Amino acid sequence: MSVTPDDERVGRAFDRRLARRLLASARPYRGLTVGAVLVLLVAGALQLVPPMLTRHVIDVAVPAGDAGALRSAVLLLCGALLLQVACAYLQAVLTGELGQRVMHDLRRACFAHLQRLPVRFFDTTPVGRVVTRVTSDVESLNELFTSGVVAGLGDLFTLVAITVLMVVVDWRLALAAYLVVPGILWVSAVFRRRVRSAYRDIRGRLARINAFLQERLTAMRVVQLFGRERDETARFVALDRAHLEAHLRSVTVYALYFPAIELLTTVALASLVIAAAPRVGGGVLTVGTVAAFLQLARRFYQPLQDLSDKYNTLQQAMASAERIFGLLDTPAAEEVAVSAASIVGADAAVVSSPAGLSSDRDRWRGVTVTFEDVWFSYAEPATASSWVLRGVSFTVRPGETLALVGHTGAGKSTIVSLLLRFYDPQRGRIRVDGVDIRDLPARRLRRIVGYVQQDIFLFAGDVAANIRLAAPLDDAAVRAAASRVGADRVVARLPDGYAHRLGERGASLSVGERQLLSFARAIAADPALLVLDEATSAVDSEVEAAIQQGLATLMQGRTTIAVAHRLSTIVGATEILVLHHGEVRERGTHRSLLAAGGLYARLSRLQAGDTELEGQAERLPSPRAVP
Repeated sequence: MSVTPDDERVGRAFDRRLARRLLASARPYRGLTVGAVLVLLVAGALQLVPPMLTRHVIDVAVPAGDAGALRSAVLLLCGALLLQVACAYLQAVLTGELGQRVMHDLRRACFAHLQRLPVRFFDTTPVGRVVTRVTSDVESLNELFTSGVVAGLGDLFTLVAITVLMVVVDWRLALAAYLVVPGILWVSAVFRRRVRSAYRDIRGRLARINAFLQERLTAMRVVQLFGRERDETARFVALDRAHLEAHLRSVTVYALYFPAIELLTTVALASLVIAAAPRVGGGVLTVGTVAAFLQLARRFYQPLQDLSDKYNTLQQAMASAERIFGLLDTPAAEEVAVSAASIVGADAAVVSSPAGLSSDRDRWRGVTVTFEDVWFSYAEPATASSWVLRGVSFTVRPGETLALVGHTGAGKSTIVSLLLRFYDPQRGRIRVDGVDIRDLPARRLRRIVGYVQQDIFLFAGDVAANIRLAAPLDDAAVRAAASRVGADRVVARLPDGYAHRLGERGASLSVGERQLLSFARAIAADPALLVLDEATSAVDSEVEAAIQQGLATLMQGRTTIAVAHRLSTIVGATEILVLHHGEVRERGTHRSLLAAGGLYARLSRLQAGDTELEGQAERLPSPRAVP
């Protein structure tokens, strides 16, 4: 069974639950809402003035030759038209401000919530779809408030007022005018179905364009490096062409709908004239009444036509609201955390209190990190072949350095992700100072961690802002952090020093320079736990030596976990874990592991240039079965 993509799903035209949430988002601006409704009610009432004045002039003022009454009618008509102009202006201002304020609040809420979502959400949700939520879907709600709900209430009031007046003046002519209403309702129903399908297609195409653009713009260097410009342009043209065709289909629907309504309206006016002619000739009905009815009928069908379009706006807004509130209802990282006692293999009796990690502890003092029989799989639910980590256990204490080595995909970076609580393990426990990290707020845990990752990310902004990212430091502290890892030499070469503004992702710097700044950023927070994920992979040997010298001082008293491919960077580690297919196969110091002649020794010789051993690491026995 095929499943409609989230971007293309269209919900019910009206959902009470979503409507209540939308009204709640507009509640802080109830003054604007009430004002807009009152203005629309006044505008609807003013719609009745011109027909009644026309009737009075034709039936009374002109036959009596009363110039004063004629002048008064003209002045009243001009006054009514001026009031209508004022109402239209106020309506646009009030509904526009209401829509923009609600849209501002929703966008801010979406962005704030996105920053609290677990990493798993971003691993499984295309960025283009998320961008569509915060842009196009929120914009649909803006249209709901500016030209949808409030204006629709005004149209309903106008319809009711005109209907009552027509029935009171002459119910026979009213029936003649309403002759084509069933036809209009049928045409409008067909229009709603067709335009619904067209808009659903437009949204799906737009989401695909957003996702394609985000991926290609991020990977532009790769596109140009491999000469993919022409192929990627062709793919974009195909996506853009599909989006254009979807829009053209919606234009075609509108192009057919409005002339059809106009034709039916003309038929209604003709039937009204035909029904009125014998009665006018017989003296039963006045010409002024017929003229007034013609104007009232024209005003009746205009809001009826508009309501169909507003129904479509309401439908699109409900679909957008469902997706936006679905995003806002996605559990944040703290909410998805499972209690340690509910994890397989955990014992509720030994779960420590969060108080075990003091919030006012000395920042420089290290922490004890313990992995206890940790199993993890990115797949949900886990299968026998999907486990990335299998029964990993270790302890690293203050002042110690634990190094993780192994081939690509062995699980080294996954251990770091679990420690930082980007994910939670399916089995086992991770403790920091004896406290299960699932019992700690993620923000509090990450405050004690200085993390230097392999994929370096710098924000567009000045250098100082990137270094003080984790802590509100003064300029002197920023300079001190940079000098401790040698990043001050990089800053000194920049035109504006620490005030120099970097491009997106720090693109104006080399990879090595960005890595030095990421070291300075991690050190600036004065962390208790240093996590280094291939932290010196992009710097040359001279810079690496300077960093290692600075780190030697910084590691004193702290806890350090380092992921490394280059074994030369972890020779002095207190303990080295050799991972293979998610299992700890060897552990010990650099010397003891070399003396053992196992996998670590093979990796060491391989890096030293013994090509005959290349690939032997992959030919070790298969991992043990899941118990």
